[in-house]
Amino acid sequence: MTTVSKTSEPRGDAALELYWLPLGAGRGNQVVRLSGHLYEWLAARRGGREPQALFHSALRVRLGEVRYVIEMAPVWSSKIPDRGVVREGPVGSRWLGRARLFRYEVRRWRDGIIDDVAYAVDSPVRISTDPELSERLLDQVPAFPTATWGLDEFGTGEMWNSNSLISWLLASSGHDIDGIVPPHDGRAPGWQAGMVRSDMQMSATYAPPTCGTEQ
Repeated sequence: MTTVSKTSEPRGDAALELYWLPLGAGRGNQVVRLSGHLYEWLAARRGGREPQALFHSALRVRLGEVRYVIEMAPVWSSKIPDRGVVREGPVGSRWLGRARLFRYEVRRWRDGIIDDVAYAVDSPVRISTDPELSERLLDQVPAFPTATWGLDEFGTGEMWNSNSLISWLLASSGHDIDGIVPPHDGRAPGWQAGMVRSDMQMSATYAPPTCGTEQ
């Protein structure tokens, strides 16, 4: 079982760390911030609760001297040419996703950066120091299911988004993430969707074969 702890200095040969970033933090993210507040206000109203702070998650992986950043972001959010893009998917709808404005990308970015990391809250969160699990997680990134951002195409009960990427990767690579929660009683929409989808895939993979009727 992996241990969750907070630290700022990785030790050993490997370190897998989670960062919690307030949704829409930083310059130029006013639209994301306002739309996030509106979404949470509506969700809280429907659920009969108080609105909560919303968080977006990202990972940093260190293996020896090699470092990676893993994150999902709009394709137009960075002009850096070599940012480790391994997957792309649509935002809002498959039809809208034909346009670059409505597409997201999944990055496995060697020596990459996390935008607005200065705004991260209670981060980094140490997930693991196991090099085998970290390598497995890195290998899983190109297999991420690129469902439509903002929809629930897998029937998980929650929208698919950037948090789904992180929880799906952690669960699919064998990390214990039951104790991971956003800071300050906040919410990470899409987190459960990634975990549920991973469980669905593993259940399908290890389902026992159906026996035919004996003649």
